[in-house]
Amino acid sequence: MTNYKKFISNTVVYGLAAVLPRVITFILTAVFTVALNTTHFSHQTNWFIYAAFINVVLSMGMETTFFRFYTSEENKDSIISNAVCIILINTVIFGLIGFVFGDYFTGISGFDDSIIIKILILTTILDAWVIIPFALIRVTQRPWKFMIIKVLNTLVYFILTCLFLLFLPKIQIDFNLSSYFHTGYKPGIFHIIFANFVASTITLVLLLSEFRSISWKFDKITAQKMLEYGIPIMIAGFAYIINENYDKLYISKVLGDDLNGIYSASYRLGVFMTLYIMAFRLGAEPFFFNVSKDLDAKLKYKTVMHWFIVLGTILMLGVVVFIDIIAAILLRQDIYKQGLMIVPIILLANLFSGIYLNLSIWYKLTNKTVFGMFISIFGAFLTIITLMFFVPRLGYIGGAYATLFTYGAMAIISYVLSRKFFPVPYNVIGAVGFIALASIFSFISFYIFRGQLLINILILVLYILIVYLVEGRKLRELAQK
Repeated sequence: MTNYKKFISNTVVYGLAAVLPRVITFILTAVFTVALNTTHFSHQTNWFIYAAFINVVLSMGMETTFFRFYTSEENKDSIISNAVCIILINTVIFGLIGFVFGDYFTGISGFDDSIIIKILILTTILDAWVIIPFALIRVTQRPWKFMIIKVLNTLVYFILTCLFLLFLPKIQIDFNLSSYFHTGYKPGIFHIIFANFVASTITLVLLLSEFRSISWKFDKITAQKMLEYGIPIMIAGFAYIINENYDKLYISKVLGDDLNGIYSASYRLGVFMTLYIMAFRLGAEPFFFNVSKDLDAKLKYKTVMHWFIVLGTILMLGVVVFIDIIAAILLRQDIYKQGLMIVPIILLANLFSGIYLNLSIWYKLTNKTVFGMFISIFGAFLTIITLMFFVPRLGYIGGAYATLFTYGAMAIISYVLSRKFFPVPYNVIGAVGFIALASIFSFISFYIFRGQLLINILILVLYILIVYLVEGRKLRELAQK
């Protein structure tokens, strides 16, 4: 039970570290929907997608690789040093290529000035450099330091973004470092990127103390083992970004930036499930590896999965119940609210994404990360195919259905493979039951009783009551151990 308590306490702190920055960033949705039109909202969304692709390549899968080798190898200093060196070498090569061919990348990205690309490159490099310091803080169980730095990073980004987009235009102070602006101060994507760059720089400075413990010795054999483990994770991560974000790029191309801006803004309301999954991942990944040698490890994996699904379905239904209140706060222009129909679908899709994340422990513990790579590649392929099928026929809601279809398929495939290579006695019937019931209640709330807050609250209370009647005894037993 000590392991569970440690897992829960760390997850709470890591949850704050994940949730608070995302909440602060989430609030920026209101800022963006005030300061930007739907086209510009689409542009800034696409920028973050490009940054996500670059971050995956620069990380080389070293975060998960670091956890795997740090907990299993005796020479931990060598693991730290080689992980940092791999990322450092990778980012230096990337930086040189990026700056030499900056003008070319500017043309194909759709930006109007190469300085935007250069700041983007520098920002992603800085973010890559802090991956292992943050991982070291997590594996050595210093969650409070992790949380404080993460929150400070986001606060800096938030304050600067509000300054550039809202405050300076009102007092007519010009802040243009880029030739992108020729006709006076026009707050836009350059200022968002610059704010992110400043926040990343401050984060690196705050983590410099972690670099002092690094031996800076590169061992070719160790590095090769880590790369063999990490590269499939990197490829899987790249495919994951396609699964998570290609819908915005495709909708922007097929339906236009205006509709993509509406879709992207409403898509952000699914962030509540994303926050839940992120908090879970930050606490669960070290926990899964740390208990992997316990005799009852598989029982612990089963228990964690079960309660992840139970709490996830409550969260999903809760967001649907209060969807109009949330939208009124965050989507400041009515035009953005047209896309709210995608939110229940995206919430369910993200829940399946979290289930897949939970299941991924089987190929990480058995060193079969190549399976994770193939599943993710298949998911990326499925994303592209389903988008091509759904979007032209259904409009941007087709992007939400494509996301749900892909994550559901990936979770099922991973479960089937786990039964062969690392069988965990998951409660499949219970999981399907809770997901189906929560989905039905969400449908009733959104499509039948939308706008009737009291009835919707009663629907949420009824679901929680059903959960308690079914799981109350197990929860009490778990708490008493």
